Amino acid sequence: MTSATTDYIWGSVRCPDPSYLARAEPEPALDPDLPIIDTHFHVWHLFDDPYFLPDYAREIAESGHNVVGSVFIECSTMYRKSGPPHLKWIGETEFAVGQAAMAESGKYTSARVAQGIVGGADLRLGARVQDTLEAHVEAANGRFRGIRQRAKWDADPLVRGPWGEPKPHLYLDQAFSEGLKRLTAMGLSFDASIYHPQLADVTAMARAHPDANIILNHTASPVGHGAYAGNDAETQRSWYAGMKELATCPNVSVKIGGILMSIANFDFTVAKRPPTSRELVELWRPYIEPCIELFGAERCMVSSNFPVEKAGLPFRTVWNMFKMISAGCSDHEKQLLFSATAKRVYRLD
Repeated sequence: MTSATTDYIWGSVRCPDPSYLARAEPEPALDPDLPIIDTHFHVWHLFDDPYFLPDYAREIAESGHNVVGSVFIECSTMYRKSGPPHLKWIGETEFAVGQAAMAESGKYTSARVAQGIVGGADLRLGARVQDTLEAHVEAANGRFRGIRQRAKWDADPLVRGPWGEPKPHLYLDQAFSEGLKRLTAMGLSFDASIYHPQLADVTAMARAHPDANIILNHTASPVGHGAYAGNDAETQRSWYAGMKELATCPNVSVKIGGILMSIANFDFTVAKRPPTSRELVELWRPYIEPCIELFGAERCMVSSNFPVEKAGLPFRTVWNMFKMISAGCSDHEKQLLFSATAKRVYRLD
């Protein structure tokens, strides 16, 4: 990925050419009746570019896929402007609840949008984090499922980006560990967000907290830009070794997909059109397929990562890609991948 593309990624998540997505080759939705729970999506107002429920509902309707529910994941939006700092994250949960209520009206979609909400917090806050967690639960009207605290760090500042952690090994921090214990004691889950060289930290965290329900985001974000550019074979080897070790931890599940920005093997800023589903399969199969093999369908969940992936991919293409890669799975395994694992892990029933 070029430096220009990387700069663009950190500046926005819309494709640079408004007509780019419209040039996608037409293709029908595969297996359109298969129920899907999208385990990773955002609604937000970032970069002066809002993406709210009507936008997401339109993606679902136009895709032809049967998205029946979704899980909202924190994205640093709509924080409270006043009040105690350790409660600023509650504003985002309140916002997500409002978007979910709009969906429940049936005026925009029949999908249960944000039926689960994963909020933000700093688990290193000690006793104050208990107040944060309880406030999330109270604000979410029965939808709150857990916390995501991103730990993405890399020695290359281009990879780390402006939203990366300033120091490595957040998940091994003692104060964080105490907060994770509080989260687990409340029956809430933890979404882990890292780059693939940090997989050992997630494994150590999972082993130190065997009762924690840990969900690894974005296929562990294998990195293919910055210092990792041109080293695809080594990246895949290192990623696979880390994932194989992590798979020995029964308390860890994986959200597959969401790697457009990190793996950077498709430069959407210069492409004439988005990749077809079949082309995307070839780009992402080396990371999606091994997850299913290592963790099993009972610990893997599909995710769109929209609107982030919208910078380079149509919504329909993402779901067709998953269905092509899982074509050899049994009907039961497909049910697990596309909805049943999500229901269990995020307690959506």
